[in-house]
Amino acid sequence: MDPVLVLNSGSSSVKFAMYEANTLLLHGELDRIGNAPVFAGTDAEGSHLQGPDLTRNPPRDPGAAALLLLPWLVKVAGRTPAVVGHRIVHGGAHRTAPQRATPALLEELAALAPLAPLHQPHNLAPVQALLEQQPELPQVLCFDTAFHRTQDPLAERFALPAALHDAGIRRYGFHGLSYESIAAALPAVAGRGLASGRVVAAHLGNGASLCAMRGGRSVATTMGFTALDGLPMGTRCGALDPGVVLYLIQERGMSPAEVERLLYYESGLKGVSGVSSDVRDLLASNLPSARLALDLYAHRIRRGIAEMAATLQGLDAVVFTGGVGRHQAPVRAAVCEGLAWLALELDPDANARHAARISASSSKIAVFVVPDDESSIIAAAAYDLTCDTRGFGERRR
Repeated sequence: MDPVLVLNSGSSSVKFAMYEANTLLLHGELDRIGNAPVFAGTDAEGSHLQGPDLTRNPPRDPGAAALLLLPWLVKVAGRTPAVVGHRIVHGGAHRTAPQRATPALLEELAALAPLAPLHQPHNLAPVQALLEQQPELPQVLCFDTAFHRTQDPLAERFALPAALHDAGIRRYGFHGLSYESIAAALPAVAGRGLASGRVVAAHLGNGASLCAMRGGRSVATTMGFTALDGLPMGTRCGALDPGVVLYLIQERGMSPAEVERLLYYESGLKGVSGVSSDVRDLLASNLPSARLALDLYAHRIRRGIAEMAATLQGLDAVVFTGGVGRHQAPVRAAVCEGLAWLALELDPDANARHAARISASSSKIAVFVVPDDESSIIAAAAYDLTCDTRGFGERRR
């Protein structure tokens, strides 16, 4: 079986993973693209890999990085990938499943860039570069928004005129590939009965959101038309009274570009604390503003979980994932302590150990820490769409 390559591209990084059937062959990241690129990669045994030469022609963007990585990956693996799978943040209202890349599809997706300016252009750059250089190489696009298309139309609706809704102004939701991987992994961790119940997953990282799931399917999520909505994040504000935007433009004289920069890059934990967008820095700081940022963060997560529980009409389990959700026990403790009224009780020792189940035995709501695995979801989807559908994707079903 020829391997499957997965690329997950951001503004200054390209994460990669190569699979053969259900086996991860190698993975890593090319970071600081456009500045002083840094490579890190390991093989299946965990041994460090010597990366491609970054001194001759260092990549200036994710597209160039993909063109640099591909021949290196072919050399290291000894084979050319059968297909390349990509994470694409925004698929719009009608992309409910992975799609094979075509010039027409890329043009459609590029038009969605204003809805995800931090992600969409960078997600698409490697696809375009590979399509131009190696058009015979199949590429499959997997959309973060697709997982949420199972939601009731009511959950997608804003209270705006119908013409605007029909024009595409609706709640899309994001982090869908992460949540899909949690839905796939949870039965092995929690048991099928609990996993198929009423679950709120909390993806907490530099971006942050919640997803209410029933039977492993998305019912509601906190992100909406863009990835600005919902919880406060590293540098993004989260839910905001739209009147604030009007005030900033009309009374403070800010331009739309200045407001965009404020809301995407200068708000969230960074804006409140004045210290950092990184939870680790805030936990280590003694400044009152750092504590305020963390308290606000936990408060808004608790409020969001309660909202999701109301939508689900009950709650059976909470799942923490993402970099902060997996690794920061103090954040999990602050969130869960404020949910004691739901009969949720944390096991402090299990939480400190980052155990898979961190709720106390007496808790009526189970609490889990589950690593998300977007790459395996993308790899399985890419293989299923372009290759023999026996084998690779079976573990998802």
